Amino acid sequence: MFGISDNDLTALWITLKLAFISTSILMVLCAPLAWWLAHTRWRGKVMIEALVAMPLVLPPTVMGFYLLILLGPRGAVGGFLEDIGVGHLAFTFTGLVIGSMIYSLPFVVQPLQNAFAATGGRVLEAAATLRASPLDRFFTVVLPLARRGILTAAVLSFAHTLGEFGVILMIGGNIPGQTQVASIAIYDHVEAMDYASAHALSLLLVCLAFILLMSVYALNRRFKVVGVVS
Repeated sequence: MFGISDNDLTALWITLKLAFISTSILMVLCAPLAWWLAHTRWRGKVMIEALVAMPLVLPPTVMGFYLLILLGPRGAVGGFLEDIGVGHLAFTFTGLVIGSMIYSLPFVVQPLQNAFAATGGRVLEAAATLRASPLDRFFTVVLPLARRGILTAAVLSFAHTLGEFGVILMIGGNIPGQTQVASIAIYDHVEAMDYASAHALSLLLVCLAFILLMSVYALNRRFKVVGVVS
């Protein structure tokens, strides 16, 4: 298929599956955190915001190294899982999901936080006067108003996962059919001087990333309630 081998298609499938699963989990887990960051007056929230933004400035290999230690058989998490008979998470797809989630954390939290902060308090106060519960207000008022931020967070997280390399390589290694993602497959092709295969897979990722980002900008122009990305 367009010069892409079966192994490359498998790597691409693992990449897409990883992006979908990590993004889905992040959207659920980060929404409460982003809401709290957007509305809390606690002075110490700057520490939480700094921790969330750490993946933006840390070298991916540094983060991957410490995650490998943590999730490996001698790490705190991996060792505990070994003791209860589950098995450590290093060089597994589950480990990839955890690493991808941590590495993409700011790409989800920050757009959601900006979107939630822009919803304003008057609308929520009006909903409260109509006896809407906090949960009802969140799902029927906040989420529709913040839909641009939600869309941006989801697409940025998904697109960011497509290009992950250092973190993935450190945690998952390069096991074909299990932890080998598209970016690592491209690296293997270049190392083997197979530039044709590297070009075919790279071009596919470029097109996919462009389509995702173009969709964000197009939909953000359609939904003009809450703006996170202009």
